[in-house]
Order: sequence, then structure tokens, then C-alpha cells
Amino acid sequence: MASLKDIAAACGVSVATVSKSLGNHTDISAATRERVRKMAEEMGYLPNISARYLKTNRSYNIGVLFEDASGNGLTHDFFSEVLQSLKNEAEMAGYDVTFLNTRVKSMSYVERARYRGLDGVAIACTDWKDENVQKLLESNLKIVTIDHVSDRHTAVLSDNKDGISSLIRYICSMGHRKIAFITGEDTRVTGIRIAAFREALRTAGLQIPEEYILHSAYRDLEKTREMTKQLLDLPDPPTCILFPDDMAAFGGIGEIYGRKLSVPGHISIAGYDGIPIARLTRPALTTFAQDTAAMGRIAARCLIRSIEEPDSYRPEVHLVSGQLLEGETVGRIRSLRG
Repeated sequence: MASLKDIAAACGVSVATVSKSLGNHTDISAATRERVRKMAEEMGYLPNISARYLKTNRSYNIGVLFEDASGNGLTHDFFSEVLQSLKNEAEMAGYDVTFLNTRVKSMSYVERARYRGLDGVAIACTDWKDENVQKLLESNLKIVTIDHVSDRHTAVLSDNKDGISSLIRYICSMGHRKIAFITGEDTRVTGIRIAAFREALRTAGLQIPEEYILHSAYRDLEKTREMTKQLLDLPDPPTCILFPDDMAAFGGIGEIYGRKLSVPGHISIAGYDGIPIARLTRPALTTFAQDTAAMGRIAARCLIRSIEEPDSYRPEVHLVSGQLLEGETVGRIRSLRG
């Protein structure tokens, strides 16, 4: 098996440079780090994990706590992309990723993380009020939260305020004045989105009736279909409906099409997330695409920095911008009813 000395000779650099390059040290140029990594891969180099652990007191293994209440697991369109990006970034830095088992209740998350010797944990899509999760947040483990703000830890968040504001500005620019919002369940993210929705309407000089804001659940097609039914049955229904996410929007579309109505001919709609399937449907869904790759990448980098630079690292909040996808499901109001 190749050694650090072998790689150094092949690259024409010192053993120290090889060691630093494989450890992703920033005092080595990106070009040199990449050249050394490529050579190490070609030569079949494998680091001595035991030696690394004794030298650094780190396992080079980070955990992910991901508990999707809707039961979609790693098929969850939004979070699967975030976690894939996190995994790619962590592996590039020499770390393995281990998922914490959420089904076995004989050990707490903290105990499981310590049993596995994890250097840190990234937490996403979980019940943040759960006592087990709270204990993990209160522990001395290095932690990064995704789409949730914790006072003690770094948080990586999609800019939900900008996302909703961008959608409402676009919908208003298409002439709509009767805009409804079906929200997800009561979470911090939902609260931010509702506040942004109301603020964007005020900025546009619009007032909407309270029955235009209905509470459903994220990714729940049946609940969203029922909420859509309620809106369409109103004496003065909206001309545009904003759904909690792209997947839930398909529930609303089912109700609309079931009434022999067209999108956007009779009713306009918009989603949220920008999942791939929403871009492939016809008409293409108007939505706000969250930058899942950036969220995962930033979460991994911050968690690794907190592990490798414990004395200087300070928790921070990262707001990640997204992009409005105009799609085809919001029509100009002159072509719509009322």
C-alpha cells in the first residue's frame, strides 16, 4: 500500500505538504491539494485511521440525524439533495457520514453519537421539541442545524422570507389581487413564511380575507387537496393559490383538475422548493427553488470547522439564497376569471 512518502515522491512535494493536502489545510493551494488527492487515489492510498485518531483525538466521522415525519425518509425530494451535498462535502474533507438510528429507543441520540465516536452531528427535518433532540442540542457535541435556529449552534437556513416575497411580487406583477396561501404545519419556517406573505401583501397595498390563509402540512397531498377545495368553494375564491411545497401542490392540482378547471386558465398556482419533478411537469410549476447543494455544502463545512478549530470557531447563522422559477402556472389576471 502506498505511503505518504510515496505520494510525496510522485508529486515532487514534501511529506508535510501531502499530509496537509489530504487533511484539507488551507495553507496549501487548492491546485496542490487536488493534485495530491488525485495521486493518492491513483496509488490506492488509505489513511491509517487508528493513527489519525490517536494523533488528533478525532474519529473523522460525523453523524446525521434525519427524522422525516411524513415517512419519506431519504426519498424526501428537498432534504435528500441537502444531505447528498453534505455527504459529498464531508467525504471530500476526509470524513465519513453515519446516520443516527431514529427507531431504536434504548439509547438516546447523545448516547448513540458517543457510542459511535462521532465528532459532530448535523440535524435536519426532525421534531425539534422532542426531548431526545433537545438533549442532543444541549450536549457538548459539535452540532449544525439545517432549517432551524438554535441559540448555541450554527444554523444553515434557506432564505424563506426572500422566497415568499419573490413569489408574491411575481404573482402581483401578473395582475393578481386575490392570493391565497396554504401553509405547512406550525414550525418556525412556516411562521417566517406567513409573516413574509403578509408583509409582501402590505407592500403591494393588498388586503386579503383571513379565510385565504389555511393551515395544512408539508408534502401532504390529501390535506392540501382538502384545503384547495375549501378555497375554491368560497363565495369569492382566490385567483392564485400558493402551496406549502411543490409536492403538496400536486394535491391541489388534483382538486383543480377534478373540477374540470385548467391551470392557469381558470386558477393560477405556485409551489415552493424547486424539486426536479416540478420543473418537468406541463405546465411547468411556478416555484421558488431552494439551493439545496449550497445548504448541504455549507452545513458540512461549518460542522468540520467547528470540529477542527474548536477554540476559534463561533456559531453563526447562514441564510442561503434561492431562485424564483417563473414556470407556467401563474397566468396574467386579464386571462382569468374575476
